[in-house]
Amino acid sequence: MSPPEAIEYVDSWEPTLRVLPITRRRFLWSALGAAALVGTAVGANEANHPRLERVDIFLPKLPDAFDGFKIAQLSDFHYDSHFSRAPIEAGIGIVNTLHPDLVVLTGDFVTAPLMGGLHGSSKVPDADPCAKLLAGLRASCGVFGVLGNHDEYFNVQSIIDPLHSGGIRILRNEAVAIEREGRRLWLAGLNDIIAGEPDLNQALSGVPPDETTALLCHEPDFADKVVKYPVDLQLSGHSHGGQVRLPLLGALYLPPLARRYPRGLHRLGRLSLYTNRGIGTIRVPLRLDCPPEITLLTLRCGTQPPGAVSTISVGRNSE
Repeated sequence: MSPPEAIEYVDSWEPTLRVLPITRRRFLWSALGAAALVGTAVGANEANHPRLERVDIFLPKLPDAFDGFKIAQLSDFHYDSHFSRAPIEAGIGIVNTLHPDLVVLTGDFVTAPLMGGLHGSSKVPDADPCAKLLAGLRASCGVFGVLGNHDEYFNVQSIIDPLHSGGIRILRNEAVAIEREGRRLWLAGLNDIIAGEPDLNQALSGVPPDETTALLCHEPDFADKVVKYPVDLQLSGHSHGGQVRLPLLGALYLPPLARRYPRGLHRLGRLSLYTNRGIGTIRVPLRLDCPPEITLLTLRCGTQPPGAVSTISVGRNSE
């Protein structure tokens, strides 16, 4: 096939055709330009199609009554009527078909402005419409959450109130007990590590150390401190999984406190940590090789059998 031809205009304003030589530099820039266009289209499409990840979590102290207990996790919504509403609605629909025992939301319901100047403002962009969408989540033991660093940028009560109105309880350095057949599973939640006032001692103050505890904490890397406490499972978000991941290079950017454990399941001694890739996007409404995530965690008694697979990815709209 012959190379592309360019139109060259001369003084007479009559177009003539001139074949441009294909140099290595021109070829590379053309290829990069085409890749950027294709990547933008693919990334915009990927950002609208959440993927369900099924994960088995083995906890040695878990009571038999909670074996098979299912927790659905969503994170990092960054609500925007143009870009994140579609994946949030899709995620809610998927979660409700799973009939989880518990739904947990690990922060960043809104997005703080790129430039400062609004800290503590009661005018939170999109908090109400995000809360109204999330009010559609259903779980037999309820829906709980924590705030993220973007939420803490504002007057937090202006975010908590609409969420509470939708039946979502935000845990603020506190824990609640979930009971089944006379046994308990504790769910604790921390204020944001970066922008809030977290107090893990306060959150665990009423929790017996010999009972199983799951902790909601927006930033995953805080697990390096959590591992010193009687916590069995930490659920986090914050990283977006990198949001844009390139072959050989991996994630182009990871935020502070999400660089050691940016996605998936990790084990730190007896602590299991799971980092959700998030459902929304930030700054750029694209995802590449990092689709939005809904996580279904199934709690199991005991230790994981050798060779067992913990995580199964089941595609964009699977049940």
